[in-house]
Amino acid sequence: MSNKQLQKSEKVAKASTSTLVVMLVLLFALSMYLNFKKGFTPLTVIPISLLPIVISNLSNIKQMQEELKSRNL
Repeated sequence: MSNKQLQKSEKVAKASTSTLVVMLVLLFALSMYLNFKKGFTPLTVIPISLLPIVISNLSNIKQMQEELKSRNL
């Protein structure tokens, strides 16, 4: 992968991961609110089940940053 492609991939990964984290936090807060108001809802499971995607993306970003650092960029 070229330097520009790697930098662009890192930028896209950071943006998508941060967006996903914000959406999951909002979804988790909403599900907790609904949990207290109406009892358990299946919506509660969704943020928890999507957490591995965030963890995977964070490790990929870390690998990209290490590669960029090794290339002195």
